[in-house]
Amino acid sequence: MRALEEKILKEGQVRPGNILKVDSFLNHQMDIAFINEIGKEFHRLFGNREVTKILTVEASGIGIACITAQYFGVPVVFAKKAQSLNLDGSLYTTKVQSYTHGRVYDVILSKKFLTSDDHVLIIDDFLANGCAVCGLLEIIEQAGATVEGVGIVIEKGFQDGGKELRSKGIDVKSLAIIKSMTDTDIEFEEQDD
Repeated sequence: MRALEEKILKEGQVRPGNILKVDSFLNHQMDIAFINEIGKEFHRLFGNREVTKILTVEASGIGIACITAQYFGVPVVFAKKAQSLNLDGSLYTTKVQSYTHGRVYDVILSKKFLTSDDHVLIIDDFLANGCAVCGLLEIIEQAGATVEGVGIVIEKGFQDGGKELRSKGIDVKSLAIIKSMTDTDIEFEEQDD
């Protein structure tokens, strides 16, 4: 998605540790008109699939997933990173290591919101090492649901997450794939439309 690449170049900031800050439009302050275009693009890429639920993990993926879900006409379910008093009943659980936060989270989802009848599209903001997506795939497997694909806004192609997921036969579509990045330059992989 060329417009996304241009926005990353204009507004993104590279920080030490291969961190790309896009908090001015994607995951702190959200440019809703732009994220609407992202949702349309995910629908273009996955609209021929039998999607019954969109799944993400809190927190940065929720807004993107919600806007995308409007185009599919399905609910969004998000896995929580902490147990809360309003979660009751049976839960799916897994552990997810956060690349940016450098810690492991217990990720949980109520079993009443994901069943073996569901066809799931995972949506998230970033893909680096693939830990969050792998955790969500584990939850989908626990539910006996079907994975229809994984939509990622920004993939760090120089890290192994995307390659590993694709090697397992997971249909991963990223709107922008960063080939390399330094403090002064970001290079994107060429993609077919």
